[in-house]
Amino acid sequence: MSERSPAPGGLGLVETLVNTLDVETGADSLDTEEGRARLGLAQDDVPAARELRESLRATLLAHAGHPPHRTVTPLGELLAAAPLVVTVDPADGSATLAPAREGPLTARVAAAVAEALVAGTWSRFKACEAADCHWAYYDRSPAGRGRWCSMQVCGARAKMRRYRAKES
Repeated sequence: MSERSPAPGGLGLVETLVNTLDVETGADSLDTEEGRARLGLAQDDVPAARELRESLRATLLAHAGHPPHRTVTPLGELLAAAPLVVTVDPADGSATLAPAREGPLTARVAAAVAEALVAGTWSRFKACEAADCHWAYYDRSPAGRGRWCSMQVCGARAKMRRYRAKES
């Protein structure tokens, strides 16, 4: 939906996951082999990935100042079980948080969230306020008050609805 640039760093993974569902049409790319492959998921991983996706969406809506789209498992509960380790580069001493073993989506998402927290980018990662969209996007606006994933689509629709409501 969005013409915006991808989210920075590890948030790209989170953006890809959240945007696997087209809320307007109901199309879910996790139903396809190609969609699962983009995230390194097997068919058996899909229910947990969907639960994680909707918890992330609720959190991103909160970043934008909106209530959750539905009742979900709190994101903190899902990420609490993520196996993470601190890795230290012996050459320069830099440290990062990484999944303890390659693969688990929850651990990769937890590491991406931790990276975004450290980088100060987590709170600018939001979900579009349009109820028929809720697409994840990274808000690069100077004041950090972006409301829609796309001004040309969701923003234009919202402004047209507001205009028509005033005309009625």
